[in-house]
Amino acid sequence: MTTMVLYCVLGWAVFLALHLALNGRWWPWLAVSLLPPVAFAAVPLALLAAALVTGGRAAGALAAGCLLAGWTQNGINLRALGRRSEATEGLRLVSWNTQHWNQGGDPERFYAFLRSLSADVYVLQEYLNGFEGGEVWDIDDEERIRAAFPGHHLAVGNNSVTLSRFPPAGPPVPVGACSLRVDVRAGDGVLSTYNVHIPVQLTVMNPLRAAFVRDMRRRAAARDREYAALVADLRGNPHPVLVTGDFNTSAAIGDIRRMPRSLRDAIGACRSVLPASWNARARLRLWRIDWAFTGGGARVGSYRFRDAEGLSDHLVQELTVTTPHLREKGKN
Repeated sequence: MTTMVLYCVLGWAVFLALHLALNGRWWPWLAVSLLPPVAFAAVPLALLAAALVTGGRAAGALAAGCLLAGWTQNGINLRALGRRSEATEGLRLVSWNTQHWNQGGDPERFYAFLRSLSADVYVLQEYLNGFEGGEVWDIDDEERIRAAFPGHHLAVGNNSVTLSRFPPAGPPVPVGACSLRVDVRAGDGVLSTYNVHIPVQLTVMNPLRAAFVRDMRRRAAARDREYAALVADLRGNPHPVLVTGDFNTSAAIGDIRRMPRSLRDAIGACRSVLPASWNARARLRLWRIDWAFTGGGARVGSYRFRDAEGLSDHLVQELTVTTPHLREKGKN
């Protein structure tokens, strides 16, 4: 039994080494990195327990090493354990992938849910209709949106919708082919909001077909272009920023490392130890693929995921954000 446990630990160690070396660097590994992030904690912990039971010291030491080496991949938010309170002042923002904008659903229920979120700024993805692996269609629901949100400023582009109580500081800026930047005047300053939707990694089809490999390679190239465009725009932006949306990237997918180090992951303001945003319709949610980052002096006071009431396969991101100008104004 001790030998078997050691072989299992060695197998996991080899897999982890390949993952850390290839993840985010070799496009075929995108399919492998779809593994639930929590597995990078659960597997070595299980192996460590097995080693302790069987008395395998070498296996135990190696399993512990794997746990530490792969810790950044597991998506566990230990900061939640020490979080006592959350700051709720600032701008109230909502970010949500609507899953094809209420396609086939009840529009009244959909818009009633959006209004119930009572946000100052809405950052919404998938303003389109279509189906996975097939054609998508642009839609025009602007008249209904304006009627549902009087007093909000509307920006539409790249299949994204940004609604803000605050006036725009300029025209909306398409970023790549799938994201939208909208600068809003918050207090005496400007907050740049980035409405992000990175393409999904693969289409569900027979993985043994050549079409599957071609499609995944095409999607990997599209993801590269979207991340590159987003990072380039961020590096040239002098304003405080909020970058949020559906990244189709978990903690176990190396692409998330492309985000500039100057940005701060909002998860530090979340009370969930194992935050997950997908699949919202499943009882067991294992992936956090919706993210929020701040930079340039913007800070998150509170951050949580809210149930979408069956309207999407993504949970809703709710957060409060302050900027240097808003904090200075609050002191006066």
